[in-house]
Order: sequence, then structure tokens, then C-alpha cells
Amino acid sequence: MPAVRRRLLVGLAAALVALAVAAPQVSAETSRPRWDTRVFAKVGSPGYPANVYAHPNGKIYAGTYSNLLGDSIRSKVFEWSAGGRLLRTWTVPGQDLAESHGVQVSISDAKGRLVLLEKSTSRILRLNLSTGSFTTYAKLPDLPVCSKAPAGAACSPNLIDHAGVPNYSVWGPKGELYVTDFAQAVIWRVPPGGGTPKPWFTDKRLDGLEFGTAGIALSPQRNALYVMQQTSLGLGELSVGSGKLYKLPITSTGRPGTLTKIWTSRLAELPDGFSFAKSGRIYVGNAGLMQQLVVLDGKGKEVERFPKVPLLGDNGSPIAFDGPSNATFVGNRILVANQAPLGATAHHAILDVNVGEPGVKIYIPAGAGS
Repeated sequence: MPAVRRRLLVGLAAALVALAVAAPQVSAETSRPRWDTRVFAKVGSPGYPANVYAHPNGKIYAGTYSNLLGDSIRSKVFEWSAGGRLLRTWTVPGQDLAESHGVQVSISDAKGRLVLLEKSTSRILRLNLSTGSFTTYAKLPDLPVCSKAPAGAACSPNLIDHAGVPNYSVWGPKGELYVTDFAQAVIWRVPPGGGTPKPWFTDKRLDGLEFGTAGIALSPQRNALYVMQQTSLGLGELSVGSGKLYKLPITSTGRPGTLTKIWTSRLAELPDGFSFAKSGRIYVGNAGLMQQLVVLDGKGKEVERFPKVPLLGDNGSPIAFDGPSNATFVGNRILVANQAPLGATAHHAILDVNVGEPGVKIYIPAGAGS
């Protein structure tokens, strides 16, 4: 090959390499179509994953929840890398294995400790990721039903008496922790630093009997709580079998404002966990019969469902939706815990769904949990 031609080819190759380096790179995430669904990770025994938490450390966490048929296996907390590789597991201590038991990873505190909500003992736990130690942050009191409580005593306006079941939680603007109760019609407030929770808001509309209050989120403006109700089986609303999304302002005095309903689900959908996108849209996991994710606008108007065909959960991935119980943003995707409460254990998985837009960053105030 003549020397001049060789030099030209070498120069051309160098130029192409330089252009390739300088050109903007298209990530796999942005090249995926909206609603493209993949398996992020399968969840091993005891299974039944509930909620997914994307930690500021870049790792992903989920706990295992109740087996409706019952078992005597202690719940676990799983940790995955950002790419879905299983890194560590922890076994939850102190559960009452004779009762329905399970744990949800709800959020983390300012020091990075996971906040866990344990069903059988009504405890709010913290897990130190460095030491693996569990400590109790708070425990929900078992309130009497108001129909049987002494005058002036704290009570829950439930039809049936039941011990507390902490379900989801968020930090408030002053480091207080707001906790939904799946069994008692109460939103609890845990004081900054932990301690005895106090009933912050009680209302008959939060009584769903066995399908009560689920997800909770702080508004992007940090002046209101959004609260998901799976059903109204406690007769607080006429549409007893449908879920509701409520908005509850936090007033300037720190007290609750007026509860307002902004969305009603279809029958037996059991809406569960949800998250805000930066666009103002709300992504909801429906853990009930429809096997769908629902998108609402900021005012609660339904704008989209995936998959479009209900009941089958056909999302295009090897694992169909089977009790999708949350929608947690990671970049432009949401991670969904496929709880499969009545389905095959092979469906116990975390699913990765591309939605093409980012979520609102989870709020963790300075000093939260200290």
C-alpha cells in the first residue's frame, strides 16, 4: 500500500474514533420505548415482595411480605445493585410467626439506615446497612374502636377492632414520620428521632377492613400528603369495593387540613404504592384483579393504563404483572414489586418498566431519624 494512502486511511480512522467519542451517547434507558418491561430481579424465598426502595446510595431494596396461606418463615430484606445483581440479604428478627407477618422497606433516614415496617408486631424498625443491626424506631399503638372507647380517649373509627399494621411512610418537613395503617383508620405521626406515635389524622374513610390504607407520598411542594385507600369496606364511602386517592394538606401549624378525594379506582383494583413524576403525573401500582399500572394527572384524572388489556398482566416481559404493588422511580424507569399474592411463586420478582420520564426525588430532611 503506498505510504500516502496508508497515511490517509490512518487519519480517517483517527477522525472517526474522535467523532465517536465526541458524539452524545444514547443510553439503553432512553432508547427503550415507553412501557418496555424487563425482569430486574427475581425474589427468592420467602417471596411476596412488597414495595421497592431506591436508596440514595444507588442500590435497590425490597422486603418480603405476607403469605396469605400462612407460613413460619421469617421475612427478609433484599439488596440489589443498580443492575439487579443480588448483593446481600438480612433476616428480620422478633416477628410473631404465628401471625400474618411481613416487612416493607419504606424509606431511609438521613444516615442511610433503612426504615422497615413490620406487620406482625406493628413495629417500625431501622436496619443499619453497615452493621446489619435492627433497632426499633417506634411501635404503633393498638387503639380501641371509637364505638367502645371512653369519652375523649384516642380511638380508631373502624367497624372491627384490629391491631395496627404499618404499611407505608414518608418524612415530613420537620423530620416527623407519617405512617399509614393498613388495619386502623389512622395516619400516625412519629416525632422526630422516634418514640411513641400519635394519631395525627383519623377518619372513617380510612377503614378498609382487610384492605385499608396503603401508599403515602409527600406532595412535591411538601405541603400535603397524598394517601391511597385500597377499599372502603368499612363503609366510609359508598363505592366500597373501589380504591381512592386522597389529598390531605399539612397546615402551617402542622395539623391536618381537609381530606379531599381526587381519584376513584375501578372495582377490586386495590391500588397500593404510588409515586410522583416531575411532570406532576402520578404512577400507581394496582395490586388487585386488573393487573395494571395506572397514570393520573396532577388533579387525579386518569390518563393512561398499562397494559391496556386488563386482567392478564401481559407486559411483554417473561413475567406478567401479578399483583404489581408499587411504582418506584429510578431515572426514567419505575421498579415494580410483583407481589403475586395468589399467583405462582415464579412470579415473585422486581420488574423494570421504562416510562420515559423522571420522578420526584424522595424527600429525606437533614437529621431525619436522628
